[in-house]
Amino acid sequence: MTDVDAIRIAFDEGSLTTLRIVLGLILLGVALDTRVTDFRRAIRRPWAILVAVFAQFLVLPAITFVLTLLLDLRGSLALGLILVACCPPGNVSNILTHRAGGDVAMSVSMTSVGNVLAIFLMPANVAFWGSLHPTGRDLLREIELSPLSMLAEILLVIGLPFVVGIYLSHRFPRFAGKARRVVGPVATLGLAAVIVVGVANNWAIFTAYIGLVVVAVFVHDALALLLGYAIGLAARLPEGSVKASTFEVGIRNAGLGLLLVFSFFDGLGGMALVAAWWGIWDIVAGLAVAAVWKRRTGVSPEVGAAVA
Repeated sequence: MTDVDAIRIAFDEGSLTTLRIVLGLILLGVALDTRVTDFRRAIRRPWAILVAVFAQFLVLPAITFVLTLLLDLRGSLALGLILVACCPPGNVSNILTHRAGGDVAMSVSMTSVGNVLAIFLMPANVAFWGSLHPTGRDLLREIELSPLSMLAEILLVIGLPFVVGIYLSHRFPRFAGKARRVVGPVATLGLAAVIVVGVANNWAIFTAYIGLVVVAVFVHDALALLLGYAIGLAARLPEGSVKASTFEVGIRNAGLGLLLVFSFFDGLGGMALVAAWWGIWDIVAGLAVAAVWKRRTGVSPEVGAAVA
């Protein structure tokens, strides 16, 4: 079997354009669900936001780096996990927080702040941790990754839709309220379709190497969810905010990672497999955690009081 670091997965320009559009719609959906008051809420409750940001952009990439060393992963697989760990959360985290009976308003605030910061922190994080990895750094040298080029791509896919969505939400709240009910679900289904088609077109590669990916993604995803939960508890956040932080840290926008793999890493096999499987497993695990949590604790007290 060919070394996973040597494989390249095909993804044509049309598929890349479709993926960009779908990801832009996902971020537009997040922004349409965001109000200026969410940022004001974040300013009034900075501790909860700082906890989520600290976990997402500092602790999770560091834990991921250590995990790749402990599992002795090949370079492309290690870079795939690092890339996903550096991705921001998507609107799936808000949905799962709602399903778990958590503080959705806080979740939306965390997602909004996290996506804005990711525009600048993600390229730096990927370049930093990737360059430190003993097997991944050689691949980065071959690819000659440019953090500035990645920043431009992230600005296009995250920044522009986010600004447009915030504007629409502020100026036309009634329209934004109706649009977000359509945009979010359509974009999520679109991303699922892109991943399914991509896997189907590369089925032989997927089945040959997925065994290398399953365990690493399972452990990594579990650690991300556990980190969000543990840091929320350690910071003594209310129960609803702990649920929010769990999914904000544990749920990553792996679709964005997949786009960056094909845009900047030449479809590097191990990275593409990790991002694709993460995007699938992350939702499955998140739904399971949310269902168990809601059944055991119901709606968190402070959330129920706010609704009442």
